[in-house]
Amino acid sequence: MKVARFHAPGDIRIEDAPEPVAGPGELKIRVRNCSTCGTDAKILKFGHHHIRPPRVMGHEIAGEVVDTGERVQVIAAIPCGACPECLRGRLTVCPNQESMGYHYDGGFAEYMVIPAKVLAVNGVNAIPPGVGFAEASVAEPLACVLNGQSLARVGAGDDVVVMGAGPIGCLHVRLARARGAARVFLVDVNPQRLAMAAELVRPDAAIDADPVEQVLKLTGGRGADVVITAAASGAAQEQAVRMAARQGRISFFGGLPKDDPLVTIDSNLVHYRELTIVGANGSSPAHNAEALRLVASGDVVVSDLITHRLPLPQVLDGIDLVSRGAAIKVTIEP
Repeated sequence: MKVARFHAPGDIRIEDAPEPVAGPGELKIRVRNCSTCGTDAKILKFGHHHIRPPRVMGHEIAGEVVDTGERVQVIAAIPCGACPECLRGRLTVCPNQESMGYHYDGGFAEYMVIPAKVLAVNGVNAIPPGVGFAEASVAEPLACVLNGQSLARVGAGDDVVVMGAGPIGCLHVRLARARGAARVFLVDVNPQRLAMAAELVRPDAAIDADPVEQVLKLTGGRGADVVITAAASGAAQEQAVRMAARQGRISFFGGLPKDDPLVTIDSNLVHYRELTIVGANGSSPAHNAEALRLVASGDVVVSDLITHRLPLPQVLDGIDLVSRGAAIKVTIEP
């Protein structure tokens, strides 16, 4: 079978590999779709401290169980289920968390084995009728978005700003609408990417310059109830604090580069406006199941966000499209 293996930064190869064999408690699936994301682009460029090459990449996975033909979606982040955080229900911050495509071979392959650890935490979800494999693969990033908006308490009547018009930003716009937001504004410094995203998700306003000034103007000087930084941008995080309304919630959804993780914010704005700043890190198995339900119900439409479908040998082309912001969602079909 064919696989896409990471060997070193800048070195991902399409290679032949023997079909894997499932061991006790494991599950072998035929991968039908594995979508790409910005993390794949970062791994290609910089590698990752959890990846010991050679490693088959890909963590947004949907396929069919070889033995039964059942259509399934697979979690990416694997909590241990036994540590103090997991036992308190805080699976997204499990200190022992492992990941598909990092610690275990991922979905850029024709076949793959799902570790027993994944099954032990209910990390394999049946794909509902009417949901395609490609749409099911997008449940993984949607699960992360769901976690972020739950932590930021996005709800009915909120004015929400989403900073970053990539696939995650688009999912944030769609989910905020599903959660009852009154208005959703989309911000990006790349006018072309913003226009492409806005054509699909139809925010109430698309902003490509002076976001603080524009958001304050759109809200009559009040500011936004929720600001989500769906981009790896320290400037966006600093702007988010300045555009938040009193008792506003700010989600630092996109992590910053490890060599430049510091930002400067006006602490008095946080103090006097009673702002809440929350982080958001991945998703739990329950978030994945809920994301699939949202896709199946039509509450969050994802099919039109998949702008490119490529065969496995073109995975590098897919990652390049993501890196250049020339696509919304790219899915690989092994």
